[in-house]
Amino acid sequence: MALVNGSESPRPISISPILRLLTGPNHHVVTADEIATALALIFDNQISAVQCSSFLTVLHSTERDRDPKTIAKCAEAMRAAAAQVDQTALHGVLRSRGRVEGGYRGGLCDIVGTGGDGHSTYNVSTTASILASSLLLLSKHGNRASSSGSGSADLLQAIKPSAPDIEAVTAQSLPSVYQNSNYAFLYAPKFHPGMRHVASIRKELGFRTIFNLLGPLANPVEQLIEARVVGVAERALGPIFAEALRLSGAKKTMVVCGAENLDEISCAGKTFCWRLVECPNPEFRGPKDVEDEDRPTSCNGAPPRTLVEIVTFELEPSDFGLSTHALSEVSPGKSPQENALTLMQLLKNQMPDGAPVVDFVLINTAALFAISGVCDADTSDMGCGDDGRVIREIGPGGSRWKEGVRRARWAIESGQALSSLASFINITQRL
Repeated sequence: MALVNGSESPRPISISPILRLLTGPNHHVVTADEIATALALIFDNQISAVQCSSFLTVLHSTERDRDPKTIAKCAEAMRAAAAQVDQTALHGVLRSRGRVEGGYRGGLCDIVGTGGDGHSTYNVSTTASILASSLLLLSKHGNRASSSGSGSADLLQAIKPSAPDIEAVTAQSLPSVYQNSNYAFLYAPKFHPGMRHVASIRKELGFRTIFNLLGPLANPVEQLIEARVVGVAERALGPIFAEALRLSGAKKTMVVCGAENLDEISCAGKTFCWRLVECPNPEFRGPKDVEDEDRPTSCNGAPPRTLVEIVTFELEPSDFGLSTHALSEVSPGKSPQENALTLMQLLKNQMPDGAPVVDFVLINTAALFAISGVCDADTSDMGCGDDGRVIREIGPGGSRWKEGVRRARWAIESGQALSSLASFINITQRL
């Protein structure tokens, strides 16, 4: 075993029994909890490199890494091993700063993709997260690029003239960040230090392991995430991710996959969607006229107030009131420096209306606005430049996608998105 912090790491724990079962004909008898327990050993460097690589390989070959229960349990184990945020302190900050509007209750939101789609598109989810922070509290969980040329961390650190100090955002400093900013970027290596033990193994294996799927589900503030949009790079992963999120307790979520196997909402045409929708539970026996976000059940062990169903539908750019653009117009495979320049031009409203990158960002920002519930409001008072003309048209999946675009345009034109980014940069440099 390797040396950790100058001392010998713990003696390896053998996972041979579970490996024998997983490589046998009855691998299905191994439960999701047992797989997650074995996975958790990786974060403390408690299994050998050989057994770790064997474990990841057999999960892949048996497709247990595509089982919703396994994904949900392993994501839970990964979050448990992460640097722990003071949830009480953070919740208090969020309650004081979150702006309640429509169906949005002021909680944290995220927009993230699995990566690995091979398209090397512009950093749309990171840009969309910044725009969305004009109205929502954003917790963008991300990392450096692994399969593309510009990851979310790479983009942020390439911002000129002054970039945020993303490593200053830690489990301890996060409440302070949100006291001063609607936006926070949670740099994965700072919150998941145990992942360093498997980094070289993943690289040498050469195929996408279960960890490539766990990233979007491993946000360290998962329990405070109110709404999110998750992109997957294969259509087959859509229902799997939606179910894994449902099992994890998510309620306001949409999983998306562009028809080109794109882990964003596509600007080129069709996008497949799986939306988690909260519905009243007919078995609930508590008072139905009491709104209490902290009371999900009628009593301990009793049926919950609501159930979460998965609704499938398709979206097109026209559902957002926008034109289609070929992916080649938003996927030039540019460097983080070039993408950062595009980001700042967009935030400063220096790009022409209808530009492919602008429409791509508007579509994905609008989706997060819609899923958060903020677009459900029948009135609008966002601030300077808001004409208050709510677009009430309901599109596929039951949301006001065009209202989301109206709000995303306002975030750019009002300068509020740029101001939100500036606040984040400022607080990280003062921590």
